[in-house]
Amino acid sequence: MKVIPTEIPEVLILEPTVYEDTRGFFYESFNSKTFMQQTGLDPVFVQDNHSRSARHVLRGLHYQIRQPQAKLVRVIAGEVFDVAVDLRPSSPSFGRWIGVTLSATNKRQVWVPIGFAHGFLVLSDVAECLYKTTDYWSPQDERCLIWNDPDVAITWPITQQPTLSRKDSAGTPIKKCQLFF
Repeated sequence: MKVIPTEIPEVLILEPTVYEDTRGFFYESFNSKTFMQQTGLDPVFVQDNHSRSARHVLRGLHYQIRQPQAKLVRVIAGEVFDVAVDLRPSSPSFGRWIGVTLSATNKRQVWVPIGFAHGFLVLSDVAECLYKTTDYWSPQDERCLIWNDPDVAITWPITQQPTLSRKDSAGTPIKKCQLFF
């Protein structure tokens, strides 16, 4: 596994070693020992999530204020533009974001640590995302940073208005968000 640093040091891109031949491919999508050796992190994952979404669907930007979740995100079908936004007021990167293309083809994963809002935009006809979380979903603690907040200024690769859930349409700007720590 190759660890690719981002402009926000806590957010990591992980590139697996893929073994391909005429039959197809094989790779370890997660190995706790390798993850710890390569990143210095030792997360305990308690929940796996699987979503399927159509082109132009934008999910997020979600976070939980209590029971915060770190996430390890990958795409097993299609392609998404995946985003993490730093919501830690004491952080030098507060309010900044990282965006990375995850796809079934590139097999990359992104580590989204606690203290970040997370979301993605589907770039292909459909996309299936799998992500591991370090705490359980807690609907009463879930919050949503509005996807198009001008103070965050995410450069979404977008050609039309995204398809949003009611909850995501009603997200909160960063100036009014309940923040971490």
